[in-house]
Amino acid sequence: MHGPSLTPIRTHDFDFDTWAELARSDPEAFELRRKALIDQMIEAAPAHLQARLRGLQWRIDIERKRYKHPLKSCMALHAMMWESMYGEGGLLEALNRLREPLQGGPPPPAPPSGQVLPFRR
Repeated sequence: MHGPSLTPIRTHDFDFDTWAELARSDPEAFELRRKALIDQMIEAAPAHLQARLRGLQWRIDIERKRYKHPLKSCMALHAMMWESMYGEGGLLEALNRLREPLQGGPPPPAPPSGQVLPFRR
């Protein structure tokens, strides 16, 4: 097989032209290498993040399959990214929750408490 090696890619090592040529000339090889590299990157992540990364990659793969045209799938992934940033439960909301106690905002909710009652037979 020709094309990019499967050694971990650092951002400055990524050669877009090589990957683009592989996608044009041999889409099956491109897809195999893409999946192998993604798996390798997930395996290199800390163990406690791997399940979440696999779940995210699954969602990305599903979105890519929904659209025949690459630009449409790219637009869907772009929207998904912004939703995770600004949507309910997104990064911006999480950052604001962290900042509230520092700015005198409402304290985090207290854990539920209550009295344990014994049941009689």
